[in-house]
Amino acid sequence: MNQVIKKSGTLFIISAPSGAGKTTLVQALLDSSPNLYVSISHTTRAKRPYEKNGIDYNFVDENEFQDMVEQQQFLEHAQVFDNSYGTSRTLVEEQLSAGKDIILEIEWQGAQQIRKLVPNVVSIFILPPSYDTLETRLGDRGDGNEAIERRMRDAKNEISHYNEYDYLVVNDDIEIALEQLSSILKASRHSYRQQKNSFDEFVQDLLVDS
Repeated sequence: MNQVIKKSGTLFIISAPSGAGKTTLVQALLDSSPNLYVSISHTTRAKRPYEKNGIDYNFVDENEFQDMVEQQQFLEHAQVFDNSYGTSRTLVEEQLSAGKDIILEIEWQGAQQIRKLVPNVVSIFILPPSYDTLETRLGDRGDGNEAIERRMRDAKNEISHYNEYDYLVVNDDIEIALEQLSSILKASRHSYRQQKNSFDEFVQDLLVDS
């Protein structure tokens, strides 16, 4: 009798300094991967005119956010640019159990928290090819001088945590970076570390049937 391996979903962390192209790359991954989803974070940041609640973010006020922290509803949460961000524990666990692959777009602080709770998480850091390129990209997207200066300072701190990640991708050419990211995701889905329980069960059944 043929056995079927019922794989659980894989949890991916993708981090990058602001302006490195993370959002563009993640969207391209989503467009090409039908079983890949991005976890929608909760945030206290004000909603921008083009954003939709429940699609871009779950927008909450500071009191509601702190209540969720106290009730341990977040897998991770962090303060970024004077605003709070958090990842729903229940949503992520339900999607992984259903076999869906989940991307968390989070900063290094949140990545450290996730690693303690989910040891087999796959973490990827996206690097800019240079600081000059990073500054140019921030300017091209319309950030003001003060915001650019602050984000450039924060980028150095963010990049200093590069060696905490499993994979590094330099986003110089977006097509090459996307190909590298896709390869990482595909390989990770089939690794023994990611699917230990599923493979162990499958092999035990295989041995019994032999």
